[in-house]
Amino acid sequence: MNFLAAALLAVCALAPSVHCDTHDVNWCYHQSSCNDSTWPVATPLYCGGTRQSPINIISTSAKPNSNLTPFTFKRFRSTSTLKSIKNTGSTVKVTFGSGVRVSGGDLSEPYDCIQFHLHWGNGSSVPGSEHTVDAKRYPMELHIVCIKSFYKEDIAHALTDSTGLAVLGFFIEEMSGHTTGQPASWRSLTSYLTKVKNGGDSVAMAPGISLDDLLVRVDRTKYYRYLGSLTTPTCNEAVVWTVFKDSIKVSKDLIDLFSTTLHFSDTTSPFMTNVYRSIQPALEVTTQPASRSSSSSTCYSLGLMVLSFALGVKSK
Repeated sequence: MNFLAAALLAVCALAPSVHCDTHDVNWCYHQSSCNDSTWPVATPLYCGGTRQSPINIISTSAKPNSNLTPFTFKRFRSTSTLKSIKNTGSTVKVTFGSGVRVSGGDLSEPYDCIQFHLHWGNGSSVPGSEHTVDAKRYPMELHIVCIKSFYKEDIAHALTDSTGLAVLGFFIEEMSGHTTGQPASWRSLTSYLTKVKNGGDSVAMAPGISLDDLLVRVDRTKYYRYLGSLTTPTCNEAVVWTVFKDSIKVSKDLIDLFSTTLHFSDTTSPFMTNVYRSIQPALEVTTQPASRSSSSSTCYSLGLMVLSFALGVKSK
């Protein structure tokens, strides 16, 4: 596949407003005869590269980087940001209105966010996150896709830049206890799934849910960073990855809806399950240095223990 075809396929994957014909490129996730091990053959320009995603993040190997400061999020509080939801035939994708932006966090410049999509396995009992941490795979993973503002949402050009895209990755795991239908933001989001059961189905979303609502109780100051790729063909190595350490907690019944409602094509096709890429070779990962306050507190506590022990010995 030449570069133009590769760029076109990547644009098709990311921008639902672009008309695309990609029938000459077939890719699947985990079928016996068609799976992600065949991607480097089907789309050889990038999928067989040396900077591929997702990866297993080894927490103890992440190098400290003091430049990984907090982000600034624009329009993440807006309840009118989420405009439409679509079953793409390989995931479910929510498209944003204009003005959603992320900056800071050692990004080279602001990035305009255009959509999020999700990856999952087969219900809460069969995990399907793309990234893993210390070999742990979470039930689901949410990806917010953002384009360097310089490119004014021109995806084709952004894909020629090794840092043209910034993707924010959030793990999703089952909420503790026997809670159902929680949190309310995810109950609202999953209520749309029955309207996009078939591949290609799309529907407008009513105002009422914000990105902040969906990222409820996630500490967005703690994250991992590495340079990688798109996780679907054409696997362009153009992504600054941010994978947050805190997970989004969602009740089991809502997680299960993704793998029991959506179909790859029409309702006679299988349910959409196991839509995640296998782990790729390790890449260098960085994270925030351990806080000095924590270290100081630990040293202070140890000092008190030593002093108490010494006083006890002396009193004897």
